[in-house]
Amino acid sequence: MKKILFFVTALLALSSCSKEEIGGTATESMAGKWYVTIDAVDENGKTIKNGEDYFGLGRFILLTYNTVENDPTVMWVDDLGQCNVGAMYEDNYPSYCIKAKVSINQSSMTFKSNEAQNFGDGWRTFEAMPVTIDGKILKGAGHQNNGSVADSIIFFVSYKNDPWYPDDGYAKYKVSGIRYSGLEEND
Repeated sequence: MKKILFFVTALLALSSCSKEEIGGTATESMAGKWYVTIDAVDENGKTIKNGEDYFGLGRFILLTYNTVENDPTVMWVDDLGQCNVGAMYEDNYPSYCIKAKVSINQSSMTFKSNEAQNFGDGWRTFEAMPVTIDGKILKGAGHQNNGSVADSIIFFVSYKNDPWYPDDGYAKYKVSGIRYSGLEEND
C-alpha cells in the first residue's frame, strides 16, 4: 500500500510541475533589433549625390516592437534617439529621431504611417517632427558579415516640416539594414 501511495504521490507531483508555454507577442513576426543606415534619396528611392549616410551616423541600431496593447496591427519603430542631428551639430538643427507607431500587415510584412506622432526625442528638449513611414521586412533577403542569411528591413521616412527639403535635393530618407545577429563577428 505504501508503494502505491508513494507512486501516486510521485505522479501527482510530476504532473503538477508541467511547464507552461509562454507565447510571443502579437507582432513577433516583425519585431526585432536591426543594424541600419540612413540615406537621402529622390522620389524613386535612388540615393542622391552625397546622400549616402546623409547624417554621418554610420550603421546604428533600430528596434521594431509591439505596443503595450499587444495589437497585431500596430508596432513601434524606434531608433533609440540616435538620429538627433540637432544634438550632433548645432542647436538650430531639428531632431530626426524616430519613435512612432506604425500600422502593420503581417501577411505582407509591410508597415506604414501617415504623419504619425513622433516620440523620438521626447526625453530631450527638442520636439520631434511627425513622420510618414512606408516599409517592408524581407525574410532571408540580407546577409551578415559572416555570410549567414538574415532578414532585412527597408523603409522610407519623411518628416513633416523638414527644413532642408527640398533645398538639399532629396525627397525622403531610406532606412535599410539587416536583423541583428547577436554574434560579435557580425558587429
